[in-house]
Amino acid sequence: MLLRNLSLSTALALVLTCGAIADDLPARPSGLGIVDSAPVAADVPAYVDFGATNQRGKACMSDVAGNAGVRLLSGFLDVWTPHTPFVDADVDAPAEGDCPAVAMTDWDGVPGSATDGTVMNAAIHAANIDYVIDITALRTQNEAVLAYLDDRRGKNVSMMDGLGPLADAWRAGAWQSSTIAYVAADATSVKYDDNGNNRGVGSVVDGEKANTDLGLAVDLIKAASADGSTEPAKRYFKYARPWRWSMDVSVLPALEPAKSGSARTDGGFPSGHTAEAWRDGLALAYLVPERFQEILTRSVEMGDSRILAGMHSPLDVIGGRMLGTAVVVYNLNRPENAELKQDAYAQAQSWLMRQTGTQTPDGLYAAAHAAPVGEDRFADPAANLAYVSGRISYGLAPVSDTSAPAVVPKGAEVLLETRLPYLSAEQRRVVLKTTAFAAGYPVMNDAEGFGRLDYIRAADGYAAFDGDVTVRMDGALGGFNARDTWRNDIAGKGMLTKQGSGSLVLAGANSYSGGTVIEAGSLVADSSDALGDGDVYLAGGTLEIGRDGVALKGDYVQLDGAVLSITGASLEEAAMAVSGDVVIEGGVLDIRVPARSGTVQVISAQAIKGRFAEVRVNGQPVEASYGETGVSVAMAN
Repeated sequence: MLLRNLSLSTALALVLTCGAIADDLPARPSGLGIVDSAPVAADVPAYVDFGATNQRGKACMSDVAGNAGVRLLSGFLDVWTPHTPFVDADVDAPAEGDCPAVAMTDWDGVPGSATDGTVMNAAIHAANIDYVIDITALRTQNEAVLAYLDDRRGKNVSMMDGLGPLADAWRAGAWQSSTIAYVAADATSVKYDDNGNNRGVGSVVDGEKANTDLGLAVDLIKAASADGSTEPAKRYFKYARPWRWSMDVSVLPALEPAKSGSARTDGGFPSGHTAEAWRDGLALAYLVPERFQEILTRSVEMGDSRILAGMHSPLDVIGGRMLGTAVVVYNLNRPENAELKQDAYAQAQSWLMRQTGTQTPDGLYAAAHAAPVGEDRFADPAANLAYVSGRISYGLAPVSDTSAPAVVPKGAEVLLETRLPYLSAEQRRVVLKTTAFAAGYPVMNDAEGFGRLDYIRAADGYAAFDGDVTVRMDGALGGFNARDTWRNDIAGKGMLTKQGSGSLVLAGANSYSGGTVIEAGSLVADSSDALGDGDVYLAGGTLEIGRDGVALKGDYVQLDGAVLSITGASLEEAAMAVSGDVVIEGGVLDIRVPARSGTVQVISAQAIKGRFAEVRVNGQPVEASYGETGVSVAMAN
């Protein structure tokens, strides 16, 4: 009888009954037998195909149907209906073919005036403005300084904070300059503008070859913002800034000179600064994925600065995030940018490696995280996630079902190409689906799914295995291909199969139940629940148990040639506690822990069958003791 054709539990029962390891392989977990997918929303025009329509002053692109940016943000109509349902122009727009003429309206931009729009959801609108009133009343001095700098200096200059230890190298390579570094003593009466170059100098200037350091990278960041203006949406929705809605909003005194005197030309929704922060942030994260989450946390922070300044409301910032994200997805999917993407990424990686004195992607990652929390304010991943989580919907109440399944916009996976390079495009889409924000929040519920995209969590891998997942990592490629960590808590009924020579670290409180198969490379259990609730089948490669040990809810099988590595565990308790049965068909048990004496139990289980071919403690061969329910090892001093 071939045990490979039986369920794992049946195979184990036969093995235990017969009292010997069978000649054939025990059956491995079979999983769901399906691959999860993330289709695009049906019957919805894709922003990636119509991003060029985000224009102002063209009659055919002046409303929800014709303007991709306005259509993306049309959920705001449930909160606020503008004075006129089209992009307000500075002058009358003539008819163009089948497109009707559009006349400049008499909208004056003043809340409550005869030409103002209509509040459709009074509770959400009030909460939106009240949030600004409350937060500006509590603004700290440090927040005030940051809010001023984020308003007045180049947005890309601000985004450099997200690069942490790599910031100086990037500024030098981009040839970036800024004329604003602090809040001037007379800023309350004088408006200061940044006369620097914001993103830096591109590869070609006035037709001549220019920046050969990071010029292509600068080119890509600029290209990612094409057709990205927030003005069409501002002119369509005609929603005032919060300080025009309430005198209780405390605008930062140093920004009083920057306030526009014309309400008509100064719409609040969406936030232009926030949109630019996300456009530049996403492009920069694509080029420097070693700082992916840190950069995007800075994008969130810049949006938050707009509220702290009293210049924008939460819904303004949410709209800016959505539009900025959609614009980058659109531009990085354009065929004319395909070569630039590759060349800019290669240039950015090469330049940063040279500047940090390393020759490998692994060395660059280490350099990118070399500064402690006190010097790098984005150094703590948990702190970043905690900060971001409170600034997704800003506490605004849901307006519809929060449990609706997520859809993923067409082309959205492009932004994970460099951060999760070992996954296929479809797998990256599934990652975005499983990490999406909850449904039902104002504005964020767009039909394509842009409002629910959470790229910061997506950088930590899957949040659910709703189908079987096979990960193949080529360690020879270095960087994330050689080693990556998934920190999300992974749920679902699917199975994980690890292939390839690279190393994948699971660090979440996982509950996926389809089982885990390791065929090659390393799978590192960096939390006690890392391997979920299913069986674990070590067919090849290495299963590494971290210092917290691991609790297996199912059975464990190890084949000859495979390695079970226990690293750093205290061994006060069994490093691998198995609720089910353990079958060992050879292979290696490699223990690397601080020196100690005595006999310790390293594996506990309901039943133990079989033997390791070799057992090592800190590189030295030792004998193991095999009991009915555990494996123990005599430690040497």
